[in-house]
Amino acid sequence: MNKLLAALIAAAFATAGAYAADAKKEEKKAEKPAAAASAAKADAKAEKPAAAASAKK
Repeated sequence: MNKLLAALIAAAFATAGAYAADAKKEEKKAEKPAAAASAAKADAKAEKPAAAASAKK
């Protein structure tokens, strides 16, 4: 009975570890497009004043 209980506990920890690893991978995948989008917004904001200045001349 003790071996069965130990096996169940070990399986529970292994499963939890696998889900945690997958969650970290998903977070990294989600961060990449968000970082690219925020960089694109920053570039667009930087271009607007330059375009406005060249239009005034």
